[in-house]
This record gives sequence, C-alpha cells and structure tokens, in this order.
Amino acid sequence: MKHKHKHFEIILLIILLISLLLFSCSESKSDKIQDIVPNINLISGKETSVVISDLFYSENYNAVFDNNKNLDVSYDSEAKLLSLKAHDNFEGIELIKFNLDDNFYHFPVTIKKEKFYTFSFKPSKKYEKINLFGSFNGWNREDIPMTDDNNDGVYEIKVGLEPGVYQYKFFGDGVEIVDPVNPNKVPNGFGDFNSIRTISNEDDITPYLFVNSFSADNINAIFSFVYQPGKAVSEISSSNVISLLNNIAVTENQININDNIITITIPKNELDEKKILRVAVTNDGEATNFQYVILFNGTPADNDTQFTWYDGIIYSLMIDRFNDGDTLLNKPVKHDSLLAKANYMGGDLKGILDKLNEGYFDSLGINTIWISPVYDNPDEAFREYPEPHRWYSGYHGYWPIDPRRVEEHFGNMNILKEFINVAHKHNIKILLDFVSNHVHEQHPFYQENPNWFGQLELPDGSLNIRYWDKYRLTTWFEPYLPSFDFLGSQEALDSMVQNAAWWLNETGADGFRHDAVKHVPNEFWRALTKKLKEDIEIPRGKTLYQVGETFGSYDLICSYVNNGQLSAQFNFNLYEVAFRAFINKENSFDALDNEMHKTFSVYGPLHLMGNIMDSHDKNRFMAYADGDLDVSQWSAAEVGWNNPPKVDDPENYKKLILYMAYMNSIPGLPIVYYGSEFGMTGASDPDNRRMMRFDEDLSKYEKSTLTGVTKTVKLRRAHPALRYGDFYTLLAVENIYAYVRSDMNERILVVLNKSDKHEKIEIELPNIFNCNKLVDLTNSAEITVLDNFAKIEISGYGWKMFEIK
Repeated sequence: MKHKHKHFEIILLIILLISLLLFSCSESKSDKIQDIVPNINLISGKETSVVISDLFYSENYNAVFDNNKNLDVSYDSEAKLLSLKAHDNFEGIELIKFNLDDNFYHFPVTIKKEKFYTFSFKPSKKYEKINLFGSFNGWNREDIPMTDDNNDGVYEIKVGLEPGVYQYKFFGDGVEIVDPVNPNKVPNGFGDFNSIRTISNEDDITPYLFVNSFSADNINAIFSFVYQPGKAVSEISSSNVISLLNNIAVTENQININDNIITITIPKNELDEKKILRVAVTNDGEATNFQYVILFNGTPADNDTQFTWYDGIIYSLMIDRFNDGDTLLNKPVKHDSLLAKANYMGGDLKGILDKLNEGYFDSLGINTIWISPVYDNPDEAFREYPEPHRWYSGYHGYWPIDPRRVEEHFGNMNILKEFINVAHKHNIKILLDFVSNHVHEQHPFYQENPNWFGQLELPDGSLNIRYWDKYRLTTWFEPYLPSFDFLGSQEALDSMVQNAAWWLNETGADGFRHDAVKHVPNEFWRALTKKLKEDIEIPRGKTLYQVGETFGSYDLICSYVNNGQLSAQFNFNLYEVAFRAFINKENSFDALDNEMHKTFSVYGPLHLMGNIMDSHDKNRFMAYADGDLDVSQWSAAEVGWNNPPKVDDPENYKKLILYMAYMNSIPGLPIVYYGSEFGMTGASDPDNRRMMRFDEDLSKYEKSTLTGVTKTVKLRRAHPALRYGDFYTLLAVENIYAYVRSDMNERILVVLNKSDKHEKIEIELPNIFNCNKLVDLTNSAEITVLDNFAKIEISGYGWKMFEIK
C-alpha cells in the first residue's frame, strides 16, 4: 500500500508540475502585451482621448495609469477611453506608465505647442457667412468660421498647422471659393480647383538622434546613438533619454552619456526572439525623432532574419487583367452596350499561378502579392449612375453576389488555395481584397436582410449616391450596390466580420487590402481586428497585414491606423505631393520633403503605410510623364475611352524608373501596380486596367524599363537600411533630393535628379558619419569624401544610391 501511495503522490506531483507549466506558458503569452504601444502626439493644453484597444490588444483592459507631473491622465475603464492633456506650456516627450494584470508598461507621448497660420479672404461681394475648409479639417465646411473683426472687408482665421502641403477653399453662403490671390492650385476632381498652401519648417536647427553602432559580447548588447541638439543649450543626462525595449522603459543605469554619444547596454538574456528598441532625447522643450532598432535574438534585423511586414514589397494586380491561364473560363458578359474595356478579358487564377511557377514574381523581387477581389460577381452588365452612364461588368470583383463563392471567370476555391500555397513556397505573401462597405443587390445578404443596409433615398427624396464626405458612412456607390449600416445593425457587423475571418482561415492568405475604409465605421475595424487576433494571429503566431484605402485628411486616415484596427493605409496624401514634384518642373522637392516629414509626425518614422505610383483608381504615371495628361487631370475617363494614351518619347520612361527609385528607398511599403514595372500607360478606369503584357510583347524600351525598375526593387530587398532605417534629409531643392537611410547595419545615401539635365552637385554629410568614401550600389564605383563633402555627378532623370563608408 505504501508503494502504491508513493506512486500516486508522484503521479499527482507530475500532473501538478505539468499544469503549472502549461498555466505559466499560457499566462506568459496571454497576460503580456504583444503589440508595441505607439507614441501619441499631443498639443500643449489640448485634451486627446484614445480608445485603449487601439493602443494594444488584451483579453481585458482593467489598466491602472500612474499620474504624470506634466500631463493630466485619466482612464474610464467602462468606456475603455484614455484621456491625456499636456499642461499648457510643456513641450517634449514623457513616458506614461500603467499596470495591467500586475505587469508594468510604458509608452511615450510627444507634446508640442501649436503654431498658427493666418488665412485671409477679401470677397468681391457680401456674404452672410464665410468658412475656411480643407485637407487640415477633413473638408468640413462648417467648423472654421472666418470673421472681419475690424470691418476692413478682409475675413481672417488662424489655424494650427504642422509643416506640410495643404489644400483648402473658402465656403461662402453654400458656395465653394478658390483663394483668388493664391496662384497655387490643383484640380479637385469635381470640375473645380483647390488652393494649395505649403507650410515649411521654420526651425533653422532641428534636433536629431542618429544611430551610431552596435556591438555585443557574451553578456550584453550595446547600442550607440549620437545626439544632435537643436536650439537647446543645456547638456543632456540619462534622464533626458527616452528608451523602451518593447513596452518597458530602459532604466537610467543602463544609459551612459559621453558628450553627445548615448550608449545603451541591455543584457542579452532580455533580447530573446523579436524585440524593438525605441530611443529619443527630450531636452529644453525639444524632442528628437525616435530611433527604432528591430532585433531578432539580440541582433539588429538584416537580410538573414525572419520576415516582418517592414520587409514587404507589394505587387498589385487585377485577376481579370493579368494572365489568361484557362481559356475554358473565357465567357464575357453579353450586352449590346457593354464595350470590351469594361468586360471580362480572360485573366484568371491559373494565369497568376502560371506566372508564379515561371518565376516572374521572383525575378522582379517582390515578396507580397495583393490580388483583386475573388468573390463571385453578377453575370450581367449594369449602368453607371454618373453621366455618360456607361455599362460595366463585374470583372473587377467589387460587386459581390455571394459571401463565400469564387468568381467562376477566375476559377474556384481549389485553384485559389493552390496559388496561395505555391506562393508561400516562393516566400511570397498573399493579400486578399475584402469589400466590407457594400454588396451587389443580388447578394443574399441584401435579399434576405434589407434591414442590414442604409437607405438609398434621402429625406428630401434625392438619392444618397456618391456623397463621399457629406454622408460618408451611409452613401451608396451605385443604386445597385447597397451600403451596409453597421452602426444600425450589429447582426450585419458580426456577419461580415465572420465572413472576413472565414476567407483567411479557409485560404491561408496573409492579410487584406480593404476597400473604401472611410465609408465603414471604426467599430467594424475594431471588431474585425479583434477577431483576427483571437482566431489567427495569437493561436498561430502569425502576423497579418491589413492595408486600407481612404482618400481624406491625415486625421481621418490615421484614425483607422493603429494596433486595434488596420496596420496601414495607402499614403495618398504623400503620393499627391510626390506625383506633382516628379512630373511638374515648377514643383520643388522642398514641398515633398515637408510632406515626407509630415507623414513621420503622423505615422511615425518607421511605419507600414503603402506608397504608390499607380493604382487601379488612378491615372497611370506614364500618362503624365509622357505628356498625354497634365497634373490638372485627376479624372480622365473620357481620354481613356476616346484617345487612350501611348508612350511617344522613350526618354520619359526614365521618369518612371526615377519615381520607383524614390518609392523603394523611403519608409513605408512600396506597391508596384501591375504593368508599372515596364511603364504601362493609361488614363482613368478602365483604361488604367489594360491587359498585362509579358516578354516579347514588350518593346525594347519597356524591357529596359523593367530592368531598371527591378534594380530598384532588389536594392530595397538587399539593404535593410532602406526598409528599417531612419530618414535624414541632406538636400531638397528644385530638382535634387538627397537623403540618408541609416540603421545599425549600414548607411545608404540616395540622390534623385528630376531635371532632364546632367547635374554636378556637392553634398555635405554630417560629421558624425566619419565618412571617407561613397560606394555606388549599382556598379561599386567609389567617390572620395573630403571634410564631409562629396562631389556627385548624376544624369538627367537619374538616381544613385551609395553606401556611406
């Protein structure tokens, strides 16, 4: 009996130990915050409220926040709303500390005083009411009233703005008015213009934190940074250094300062798996940039570590327009008014799979493919609501009629799964295109649950169609495309969230491109991301990528970009400035540089926003570069139908390669729209969706362009600084843009020349680089650097990338 009793005790002990081990493992995974809690930007004296689930995912949000001497911090645990208000005269960076499930965390907030700029308008006639509106307030025509306080006939208002490029107009008694004294304007896509105002950085000296070096021994990893002060006069101490390893503040005794060199020492046993080190300096009311060092097992990320989405290089394609792999599926819609450009052209999933197996995507260097929607669409043509009321088929995939069936023109679920499996064997991720805003009227969701959708008719009897901003959460795109009312139907929201999760679970895809994000409420994106984290990301240890499409202000776009909603959106605001800079001789790179730094202030210096040159909703770059369109033509559908662009001057392909060099060397994820790799041209939809061409169907100039674009893509793949590095501007003038991307592995100098003339320039490099030569990444040619100055020659429409030695 004693032996049996002893045996029973041993079994109980083993069971207890296993239970404790399992509990410990599950606790360590579920109780610790996995997301990197982001930096929050605040304006001195203004309160900002944040939904806490947008900061990080947790099974509960019973957090307790510490007080802060420079901020008022309050948390409503029922509403899960965190409110922060910096004191009126405070500027700099502070760490917010909180406790969740007996674990302590920190996240940074950057506080700046608001700078105000005056807008003036002297009307030629009397108005009862005049407002200012623009990209800085989401084009709200009501919330910035202008006044004539001294009765001199000039209406004025001061607006708080950061450096950047802003579009605006005046609104007088219901009429939109372009600023009559400002010659700088761009077309607004609705037959009129918007005025442009550029706010430049007024500070002569901007504080900056540079990466310097990394080293390690058997015990510690040592990270070195160099602090360049702005106007601050006091010396810094370790208390001025803001440093976090993931979401835990690095202690002051781990920070050493020698003159302006900051050294941070971290024990290697704290650097298991993936970690992110964030470092900044705050001093005398100034705040530097944050440096991000992504680490795998204690070593800065390079080309040999595992994939993160910062490594993503996306190829975007429309299934129907890419490659015809199965001619048995070719059954265009029959309709006497449906023209070929708006009908099915034969592309299918097998066609994409064939090109994947042939190595087309591998040779181009991309590692992610975003395919257009695969849903079943109607087999009929439908008439577009706006004039001239042309007829279209659903070849594009954005008219779903079934929640889970693949469009028969493209193939079936089996070929979709095979394509995704083969892509993964090529180390290529796949993004599906998810349509959450609407369905087609033939969809069973609408047929069986019309109460899930908003009303087509407005109270005045007019149709609620294409009111993109006025009724953005309820507007319909077409009379046959019912728009969900997610705020009015929890059942609709739950069903669409379940549907999205089903597609990823069923196919094994790696994320979504989301259509029409701003027309869907934040509540939907929060529910979707929570579902995907709980069903896929956490149990499988898989990080998904979700990128959205929103045209609007920075505030509107970034309201959807956070840990609780979307990974990113397309950076249309940066694109609009970049596109004009590269096409228009009159537009200086200085405006683009201001906008670039604006994106850093909004999304952070290291972000996942999608950078574009072309898309299925934009006129193609080559149509502008070759002079078929000018920058005033945002909408050029009639050009596409009646006089489709073609490239006449092969020299203009160099402009496209130059833009690709830019796009592949800036923070964010570059997105190559199919055909852009060889310079396909086209006006507005559907002309920008021509059938793809390959191999012998390309001209010699297009083949040369493909070679040039591939070179820029592969340079990004080969150099971690172009994916993970900071961004430091050296020169931004009319035709020359020069900047440095640096990480702990390397420094890369990028020089762009948008002039058609050969240029000889001299560039001064920061003395902390200790540079003695530049090595050309394309041909290994060397340029000697003397006293931090480098003389560089660059051809017309040329670009160069150098490693700084």
